[in-house]
Amino acid sequence: MNINWKWDMFFEAFPFILQGIGVTIGLTFACFLFALLFGFVWVFLRRIKFKPVNWLVTWTMEFIRSTPPLIQLFFIYYAWPMMPGVGVSLSSFESAIIGLGIHFSTYIGEVYRSGIEGVDKGQWEASTALNFSTGQKWTKIILPQAIPPTIPMIGNYLIIMFKEVPLASTIGVVGILALAQTYGASNFRMLEAYTIVALIFLVLSYPSAILINKLEKRMNRRFDKKAAIQENKGAVI
Repeated sequence: MNINWKWDMFFEAFPFILQGIGVTIGLTFACFLFALLFGFVWVFLRRIKFKPVNWLVTWTMEFIRSTPPLIQLFFIYYAWPMMPGVGVSLSSFESAIIGLGIHFSTYIGEVYRSGIEGVDKGQWEASTALNFSTGQKWTKIILPQAIPPTIPMIGNYLIIMFKEVPLASTIGVVGILALAQTYGASNFRMLEAYTIVALIFLVLSYPSAILINKLEKRMNRRFDKKAAIQENKGAVI
């Protein structure tokens, strides 16, 4: 394999690899949406007070976080359909959504939990005093206060997930990394192909990281201002 840089090969490979950008971005948002929704499942399961169930849920989350997402993808795509009594074969795209979605949902679930625990105890008592149902308490009182402070951290996980999505190429998802591997193998030019992939990820993820950082600072100023106002009110009283 020739390692000398060739600009003509770079410009030739670029449009070919760029064809996979839609799959990569689409898979990222599909996995992220799955993780956002499934994160609430972990939150509510963790709130079950029955100790054996709570222990099992906690252990399951730790197991998922402690094992590589690549192994989880292999298990879902290759091993799961062969398990006795299962017989469900998923496409590579579906397997990637479930595998990466569940993996990152364990982290996002913890982010949700930290936001929920940050809600003032008086808000829980007020919702009970107002005789709200469980659904009303969560949708009208708790979650509207718990979720906004977690948005910057959740945004960071979106960026991390975007950089982990190329793992799906190992089970057949044809994104930019898979196309780069195809081009490099057929032309014996891996250097230019992988450089293009790196540049695409840099161009898309770096501005997103800056945006998330600005959003985090804005949210911090907002909540610091709100806390100061509440403190001043308490001082006046």
